Amino acid sequence: MDEKVLHHIGKIELHCHLDGSLSLEMIRKLAKLSRVPVPASDSALRKLVTAPPESENLMDYLKTFDFIRPLLQTQEALEMAAYEVVAQAAAENVRYIEVRFAPDQSTDQGLTVAEATTAVIAGLHRGMSQFDIIARALVCGMRQLPVGTSERMFEQTAPLLSHGLVGGDFAGNEGAFPPVAIQPAIKRAQQLGVPLTLHAGECHEPANIEKALQLGIKRIGHVTAIYDQPALIHQFVNAGATAELCLTSNLQTKAARSLKEFPYRALHDAGAKITINTDNRTVSNTTLTREYWLFIQNFGVTIADLLAFNHTAVDASFCTETQKAVLHARLEKDYRRYL
Repeated sequence: MDEKVLHHIGKIELHCHLDGSLSLEMIRKLAKLSRVPVPASDSALRKLVTAPPESENLMDYLKTFDFIRPLLQTQEALEMAAYEVVAQAAAENVRYIEVRFAPDQSTDQGLTVAEATTAVIAGLHRGMSQFDIIARALVCGMRQLPVGTSERMFEQTAPLLSHGLVGGDFAGNEGAFPPVAIQPAIKRAQQLGVPLTLHAGECHEPANIEKALQLGIKRIGHVTAIYDQPALIHQFVNAGATAELCLTSNLQTKAARSLKEFPYRALHDAGAKITINTDNRTVSNTTLTREYWLFIQNFGVTIADLLAFNHTAVDASFCTETQKAVLHARLEKDYRRYL
């Protein structure tokens, strides 16, 4: 098995942030549209939008997003950005992707949350019209914002469910704003029927994973802090929860300070549901193909494992049951020649 095979096989991605996955070319286009100056050289621009080598924690990693925020303040920009992320994913044979973004971060110039979300969905639809991929949107509440802001975000976007939006998430500073701090917004989303995933365990806080499970969250992004918590892993497995693993990102944010602190092995050995994701293609300078290769090199993952992880991702996705059946069949066809 080599990277050519990994590029060719079908893939499912559940954890990919829009603003962290824009190519340098697209960033330049959006900057021109927004009249925001950018460095002339790609190397200088790349330093602004990729994780710094000296990152000490998640907050260092998140600073890169400050440069992108002013570029995503119009419907045109959001549509362009969403289209490009779909194009990137389709180019490496991703069959289904859920693209997450925070609409409240795109209201600085007067857009409403609903308008921002509609624009992203339009970009996803344009991508699907041109590429062999299914793309859906997730809206992210930002933990550092007032809880009421996130509640209103879900209220304003819930009507878009089944129209390209399939669920929600909470991102941001997990250390300062654990699940208990955003619990009212989580409950509001659940009341509205918004399927939820949640960032938890990315800041060395296993208690946040436990709380997410107690709140009924069945998909959890990162879950990194679970790696040395056998009782919590048992609880995770018994809850039927799915882990959205992001290896490169976790090493960059120091969520995992080494491969030994990455939770794959412990989760796999316990029979947990596992998926592999990029998190942020540009910020982490990665692709889903590269993430697969890293799992093979570091953990001895096989092609059969990858097929199993992708079937798990389909089952955990927020798409329709009909779409899931199609995706399962597509994966079997994609992998047949390699098994």
